[in-house]
Amino acid sequence: MYWQETEDDPDTYQISNQVVDLVFAIQCKTLPLDHGNALYQAVIGCIPWLGDESQAAIHQIHVAESAHGWNRPKDPSSELLWPSRRTRLVLRVPQHRVEDCQTLTGRTLDIEGHELTIGPAKQKLLSKLTTIFARYVDTGGSDLDQEFIRNMADILQRRKIHLNKMMSGLLVKHRTDDGYLLTRKLMLAGLSIEDSVRLQQQGIGNRQLMGIGIFLPHKGIDAI
Repeated sequence: MYWQETEDDPDTYQISNQVVDLVFAIQCKTLPLDHGNALYQAVIGCIPWLGDESQAAIHQIHVAESAHGWNRPKDPSSELLWPSRRTRLVLRVPQHRVEDCQTLTGRTLDIEGHELTIGPAKQKLLSKLTTIFARYVDTGGSDLDQEFIRNMADILQRRKIHLNKMMSGLLVKHRTDDGYLLTRKLMLAGLSIEDSVRLQQQGIGNRQLMGIGIFLPHKGIDAI
């Protein structure tokens, strides 16, 4: 854990629509819990240009969880997700690609034998909240928490992100075409609004099309 107190930033920042979330309604009965790679392959099959967009990301699909999304079942190989009518598929894309993404509407994807039909999308701006978290961040193969924290601090400082509070969570494995990828959850708090938005726009690492390294807003760190 990394922790340093600071004063809050004034909430005067105007959010740009340079990068936005496209939130698609979906119809889907079940999905594998570990579906990041399969979802990526299915989406890229429909819109292959997405792989050429450096700021593009595909959020993994999540349903109601405990601890405000911080916890998830521990055995992905034997678990299924049961999406509800409120469950959504979210793509993070640059504004100039929003219209191109509309071709997904009406498509049915095969996610390892589970059908996912995509409905219409709504555009959503990124968040001004200064506490953000990534459900999954690539650990580089290490399972050591303090090593992960040090590496994240180094990466963010090189990107001139001013760190105040940082906390890691449980390890999670993800299947890839090359084996398993090891990730940890990561929460950052006390950021400036500018740094928060920049991290949401850019993410961390190079696996964002698998839903890894994507930052989301969180209303507070106290519950964690």
